[in-house]
Amino acid sequence: MKKGLFLALAVFSTTASFLPVNYANANESGALPYISGNHNFPPNRWHVVRHTFEIKNPKNSKQISQIIIQVPEVVRWSNNPKDIVIADGNGKKVNADVTIKDKAISLAFAEPIASNSQLEIDIKKVKRVTQGNGPVYRLFAKFDGSDTATPIGIARFCKK
Repeated sequence: MKKGLFLALAVFSTTASFLPVNYANANESGALPYISGNHNFPPNRWHVVRHTFEIKNPKNSKQISQIIIQVPEVVRWSNNPKDIVIADGNGKKVNADVTIKDKAISLAFAEPIASNSQLEIDIKKVKRVTQGNGPVYRLFAKFDGSDTATPIGIARFCKK
């Protein structure tokens, strides 16, 4: 058992070392928004946390009119729209109509989010899972003038 685990870790480490260094910046010149970071606070094994998503809208992208977050089944939160706070890259609050339906959070922006900008979305009072792999959130964006939801990435709880 230990040999198998060690072998899997060695293969993973070797494979990760061959990934190009500029992979993380691949979306910087792209035409689609992407998740530039995600974290939870406090970063330890507390049961209730604040989960934060950072979304970058690159300069070649269209304006974002809506963000949709599919919340994993194993995650619970207060379901209160006031527990979701959205700010721009400078920390200024962004006005949005927050709708929560089943396990989806919809953020419809009063003014579309311009290209070459950044958003920070805080979801407060999230009850995290204490066992198994971290739950996966799926994020989608709708662009100004379009009703099509485009996938922009996934995010997990950061486990320590």
